[in-house]
Amino acid sequence: MENQFSGKTAVISGAAGGIGFALAQEFGQLGMNIVLADIDQKQLDDSLATLTGQGINAVACALDVTDFEQWQEVVNTAQQAFGKVHMLVNNAGVGGIPGSIEQTNHDTWRWVVDVNLMGVVFGTQAATPALKAHGEGGWIINVASMAGMMGVPYSAAYSATKAAVVSLSEGWAVELERHNIQVSVLCPAFVQTRIHESLRNQQAKYQSDKPKGDPAKLKAGMNKVAAMVDSGIPAPLLAKRVVEALESGQRYIFTHPNYGVVADMRFKAIKSAFDNAKQSPLVKHLIEEDMASL
Repeated sequence: MENQFSGKTAVISGAAGGIGFALAQEFGQLGMNIVLADIDQKQLDDSLATLTGQGINAVACALDVTDFEQWQEVVNTAQQAFGKVHMLVNNAGVGGIPGSIEQTNHDTWRWVVDVNLMGVVFGTQAATPALKAHGEGGWIINVASMAGMMGVPYSAAYSATKAAVVSLSEGWAVELERHNIQVSVLCPAFVQTRIHESLRNQQAKYQSDKPKGDPAKLKAGMNKVAAMVDSGIPAPLLAKRVVEALESGQRYIFTHPNYGVVADMRFKAIKSAFDNAKQSPLVKHLIEEDMASL
């Protein structure tokens, strides 16, 4: 059945499992060519075999998203295999290690920032020229989280990077609109993935003997996260929701409407803060001024 995705090419990071693989399978079934990219070579090979066994046109590339040159190689492979790139899904991400302000060591911060934020930056920088080149428009989907819409205690690195992904997606959406490239940011709550096992693929450059906090508390925190992840929605359901949202041009893609109360609370607090500013004798005169162009 013909659709707007059929015959086009998607590059997906973190595509060997979880959300990435579910999106690869869903878009593949809609007729897209799929470029699977992941740091886990064994699972990547298995996932490629699954897709090709289903008749989906797909190739696989090893990718550490913290390495810009590897991103460039992935985009080059996509163009060599399928000619054009129409979609980029920046999905690869890590959950970090639960911990307090004092307990979260700098190596953990660098790991989470480099994968969750710089991986998105590098992927978009590498793929955008290819997305622009053919003049047909396309899509960039950045996978953030509901954590990007709210601060999460004891998960500062994760929530900070996801909030950054939301913000840069908003800016890129305006920047790329004239090229007919739709930028959407996906903000799911819990999904059945292996994000709570992110340490299995932690690169050597981020590993250290520095303490990661009290072992008992760390284990309890990881067990709690695992239970919440296991209670989440299936990744294939999320993938169908993403397609539904793209078809109607949604910039923010939410999968859990019950979390709307979180956004409402935040917006209410922000509005109250602006109301306070309007009453301030120091700055209330600025209400009459035009906003500076953004």
